[in-house]
Amino acid sequence: MRFKIFFFLFFSILTSTAKQIEVCNSCNIKTITEAIKISVAGDTILVKKGVYKEQNIIIDKSISLIGEKGAIIDGENEGGILIFETDNFTIKGIKIINVGLSYTIDYAAIRVVKAENFIIEDCILEGVFFGILIEKSKRGIIRNNKISSDRKNEASSGNGIHIWSGSEMEIYNNELFGLRDGLYFEFVKKSKIYKNVSHDNIRYGLHFMFSNHNIYHHNEFRNNGAGVAVMFSKFITMYNNTFKLNWGSASYGLLLKEIYDAEIYNNLFEENTIGINGEGCTRINYTNNTFLRNGWAVKIAGACYANIFEKNDFMHNSLDLAYNSKVNDNKFENNYWSEYTGYDLNNDGIGDIPYRPVKLFSYIVNKTPEALVLLRSLFVDIINFSEKVSPVFTPDNLMDKNPIMKRIND
Repeated sequence: MRFKIFFFLFFSILTSTAKQIEVCNSCNIKTITEAIKISVAGDTILVKKGVYKEQNIIIDKSISLIGEKGAIIDGENEGGILIFETDNFTIKGIKIINVGLSYTIDYAAIRVVKAENFIIEDCILEGVFFGILIEKSKRGIIRNNKISSDRKNEASSGNGIHIWSGSEMEIYNNELFGLRDGLYFEFVKKSKIYKNVSHDNIRYGLHFMFSNHNIYHHNEFRNNGAGVAVMFSKFITMYNNTFKLNWGSASYGLLLKEIYDAEIYNNLFEENTIGINGEGCTRINYTNNTFLRNGWAVKIAGACYANIFEKNDFMHNSLDLAYNSKVNDNKFENNYWSEYTGYDLNNDGIGDIPYRPVKLFSYIVNKTPEALVLLRSLFVDIINFSEKVSPVFTPDNLMDKNPIMKRIND
């Protein structure tokens, strides 16, 4: 009780003594650095319209840094810009341009180190190396920001929102493009990513590494080197996302590598080279997803066990499934397959004969990619029919015994 009373009194005193410091070219305080220096915890720094050419501004007080419309910090490509080393801060409405490039130092427009309870919102970050870089922090909100760059290769570019070692982060309504990865999570847990648009990035729209118990939903990943990569992580929930136009010789909408116990549902995979590429994935439930006009809808490559594909729509993909093992421990049940040519004599909505989603031609293309030029030829139809009649290359039990006759998400 004494503890709560102490903090109540502390914050009451803090609020009552807080002041606003204005920064502008005609003000008494002309630089952000100077304003930070004279501020105390609880103050608000209002940055008026104008261009401020400053770098490596360290903020170690719990303040609010608010930008008036037209307030721009220009890093002149010489280094990082804002570095927060404090808890309980807010930054809002600032435009930051021209972050420096380094091959040894992670320069960022906004860097946050060992912080809790902070908000980064309504900022525009252009020409960045890293946009927002968070290290060893938790309970942060990052929303309504626009982050972009124009770098041409992975080596000379950083990530839009990069979190290394964090928890309970909430990231939403951001747009990210022209970066290496739009969003990158490494050793992050119990966080949410939603309603973001990540497009035209060099590598991934979103990238998880060693991050558990996270959720992402209602995001769009469009025209990236690859849509999303989830690697070496557990208990990830992915739903209501759109993965589209992620094209390339080895591209995909969603890459799953060494992950366990995930839920993937209500997502749209449209016109990707590969909708989902899975390697070493176990106990993943794929439910009610739509795979539309992809090269491969799903590619499974080894050590994928106890996965369940149930009530998904497979629509007009060049190949529905690629599988490179003679053993199958995965279940396909009650999916809709546009390539299914079976019948439903008792009119119960379920096909009377099973559907085999793996075609011999898919096996051949896995071994010899150049064979893809034969797609849609009579030769391919013949070899696919032979495998359908007498399976040799695919496991006998790799089939949907009860395919649905009509689309599920119509």
